[in-house]
Amino acid sequence: MDVKALLEEIKASPYEEIEIRAPHTGVIEFAVKNAGGKVFGPAGTWKEKPGTLLAHVTRERNKKPIHAPQKGEIKDIAQDLSGKFVEAGTRLMTLRHFLSRDEVIEAILKKTLHLVTAPEKAKYYFVPEVDQKIKASGIRSIKVTDGMDLFIMSRMKREALVSYKGPEGQIYSAYFAYGENIDSGQPLIGVCPGDQFSMIQEVVAQVRSEWKEID
Repeated sequence: MDVKALLEEIKASPYEEIEIRAPHTGVIEFAVKNAGGKVFGPAGTWKEKPGTLLAHVTRERNKKPIHAPQKGEIKDIAQDLSGKFVEAGTRLMTLRHFLSRDEVIEAILKKTLHLVTAPEKAKYYFVPEVDQKIKASGIRSIKVTDGMDLFIMSRMKREALVSYKGPEGQIYSAYFAYGENIDSGQPLIGVCPGDQFSMIQEVVAQVRSEWKEID
């Protein structure tokens, strides 16, 4: 993977487009009117404050709000649907969310690292010898090889060892917390092959120093 080329690709399109669709059938009433307007995503410690109200969908006198899931701006609105009955899944508008510095770094890492995913829904822990080394020297001190016992998977009072399968390298990122239930297929760690470590570090530093946040 050419990490620098990937960064240039993100710079050329520094946003994510999010389609807002009707959650169920009903009559649509838009709360925002014009393309180009700014919207805000959920806020608060637990994201308990909803984002900008975008529209309502009403079915059998039950009026349900539709809020912006991310901050950004409105790219387009299907104004021709205003006041009309729509099916579930109908596209109502598109939001353009400009990537933050951390989101750019995360996107690069998830495309360049070897991701190890959870084989089934369970709680995961590093094996004791790895856990002790992480506490002493940090996550990036761990070098992994194919077949190495790396995790303890805990589910329904049952524990099992999970071995690492993949290229030799060192752990760059961990995506889980102890005691947290992880769904099958979700990433647990990202492993960086040894020959790419310095390149990834260089690109991450470049993003941190150069990326301009867009409100």
